[in-house]
Amino acid sequence: MELNRLVSELANFLQVVRFQDYCPNGLQVEGRPEVRRIVSGVTASQALIDAAIEADADAILVHHGYFWRGEPAEITGIKRKRLKQLLTHDISLLAYHLPLDAHTEVGNNVQLAKVLGWPLVRYLDDKNMLPMTALPQAVSLAQLGEHISLRLGRQVQLLGDPQQQVRTVAWCTGAAQSYIQQAVTAGVDVFVSGEVSEQTWHTVQETATAYIAAGHHATERYGVQALGQWLAENRGIEHIYIEVENPI
Repeated sequence: MELNRLVSELANFLQVVRFQDYCPNGLQVEGRPEVRRIVSGVTASQALIDAAIEADADAILVHHGYFWRGEPAEITGIKRKRLKQLLTHDISLLAYHLPLDAHTEVGNNVQLAKVLGWPLVRYLDDKNMLPMTALPQAVSLAQLGEHISLRLGRQVQLLGDPQQQVRTVAWCTGAAQSYIQQAVTAGVDVFVSGEVSEQTWHTVQETATAYIAAGHHATERYGVQALGQWLAENRGIEHIYIEVENPI
């Protein structure tokens, strides 16, 4: 498939124009003009680039790419090494941040819900960034944490009374801990995200909403897999997902 056509179709599919983001969404580094094999991963780290070179990939598809707002503009250090590798091997880098969080088919939030077995009831915002569900029956916060830990293969962090009974759950993957305020306003029992901040503890202590930090990487590794699979099934591009472990 032609690279330019791939970029255009993904922009339409993911509705990129809807989002004011912290980084460019779409083609970040241009490689060879044809894409037959694409490697996906959560972050465009050196390890993922090395794996893509080994796999003879034409392009890399990630959630976390480069050129973030506020970062140094100079091409030095690890940024230089990464970009040099991509350019030397003529590999394109495609990155989709907020559009991949919010997409209602292949997005991180809906894909995490599938992994956890949560039917989506509704969104608490107008960007599809904050879904919520109602569990079939109330469980303790500790039991919910055990379920998430088992499904994601990592131990989650609980903030709140482990014996608190919870039934309504809202979530947003990655570093979305600030959304807990909207979950509190909506009266949700527990909010789940990837990371935790100092102020999150105080919010939990002063409200009836508990919090579970399930890992930034762990909650955001399913969207790129689903998007890569969509490309394989609908555009005939060979897709390989590479898991580069990250405990954060």
